[in-house]
Formats: sequence, C-alpha cells, structure tokens
Amino acid sequence: MRAFIFIFIFLFAGTAAASGGPLGIDHRLLYDNSGIWKRSNQKVLIYGSIVTVGVGALALGDHDELGDTFWRSVDAMVVTGAGTQALKHAFGRERPSQTDDPDRFFHHGQSFPSGEVAALSAAVTPFIVNYGDEHPAVYALALLPAYDAVARMKVHAHWQSDVLVGAAIGTGIGIWASHRNSPLVVGWLPGGFSVGYVHHFKP
Repeated sequence: MRAFIFIFIFLFAGTAAASGGPLGIDHRLLYDNSGIWKRSNQKVLIYGSIVTVGVGALALGDHDELGDTFWRSVDAMVVTGAGTQALKHAFGRERPSQTDDPDRFFHHGQSFPSGEVAALSAAVTPFIVNYGDEHPAVYALALLPAYDAVARMKVHAHWQSDVLVGAAIGTGIGIWASHRNSPLVVGWLPGGFSVGYVHHFKP
C-alpha cells in the first residue's frame, strides 16, 4: 500500500511546531477556505464519491468483477461511517474551530476521528487492493483522501491526529471488505441488486 504511506508522510510534513494531541503532533494550520481548499470543493468530493460508488454498485452488480469491487467499497463506507460516528460521540473532541487546545476530549465536539477522510479512504481502498498491482495508476486514488485530509485541517475542521486516525480506520476497513468472501451489504438486498441494472436489462 505504497500510496497510503505517501499520505502519512504528506500529512506529517511541516509538523515541527506541533504541540499536543494523542500523537503530540496537533496544531492549527493557517486558516484557508479559498481556492482548492474551499469547503464546497470538499463536499463535492465526498458526495460525488458516495454517488459514484453507489451508482457503480447498482449498475454493475456483484456478478461483475468491477461491480463486486464497487460493492466492497459500499461495505467499507457503510461500516466506516457507523464506526467513526460512534467514535466521535465517544471521544467528544473539540475541533480547531472550537478551541486552540488539541487536548480537549470528552466535551461536545465531533472532531476525532475525521469521518470524511475515513470514508474516502474506505471508498478507494478496495480498488487499490484489487487493481493496484495490475494497474499502478489506480494508486493515484489515494490522493483523494490525502487532499481531503489537508483540506479539512485548512478549514479548522480537524486536527492532524483526526485525519491520520480516520485514514487508518478507512484503509483498514477497506482492506477487510476487500478480502471478505462476498460483499456484506449486497447480501442484505434482493437478488436483483447482485445482478446489476446494466446486466438485468441487457437484451
């Protein structure tokens, strides 16, 4: 998973002034909600990823190799979303927009871990696991959670440890979903979903 090592190196760069948090690296970045870092761009990325994964899974179905990967991405995103939301409530960490103290856990925040970075990491991991060796360009998908991680910190939505832990959770669950015998969510749905609309309506 060379691309994910890049994410961690990228996010640790420039943390010499770090002052706190569970990893001792957390500090506010200079606020920037403009250009590529705009919150609206972050929303386009996360919602676009959700739609792409959902449409790909429904269109191709589990009987198709690529469709099976889409369904595993669905699994990873669903499980990751539930897990990170539970952790947010459990840890109650305040965001950089709420405090300048990265050690304010167990209050009324939802900073730890980053749900969006976790979701994007979960979404891309099955594709990297399944296609990365044959098509190295697929590793470029790791740039999506890397970008989002930096963008979330730029707008003071998360600390460094929030996005690192989010990336680790999403990647781990993505690997788990990739190696299951069959996708989890598709097994809960009627059989037509496993066939896929493209194949179901094929003459």
